[in-house]
Amino acid sequence: MSNKEIIMEIIEKIPEYKLAYIISFLRGFQMDDEIEDDLFCEALYQDYLKNSTAEDKELIPIEEAAKMLGVDL
Repeated sequence: MSNKEIIMEIIEKIPEYKLAYIISFLRGFQMDDEIEDDLFCEALYQDYLKNSTAEDKELIPIEEAAKMLGVDL
């Protein structure tokens, strides 16, 4: 039996009035993942800012970028 199946079996036995606690608990895990994702993206962005050159920051129109990548818009 998988962990998910075990959890679902346990949840089936929990009275309805206690499920709000389970929801809050699970949302905490979900938020942890979102916070970790945000921190990872911020670290990538800061690394880019610290290690990029002026040429890296040059903006080009999306049409030109697509053409360079061989993508038709």
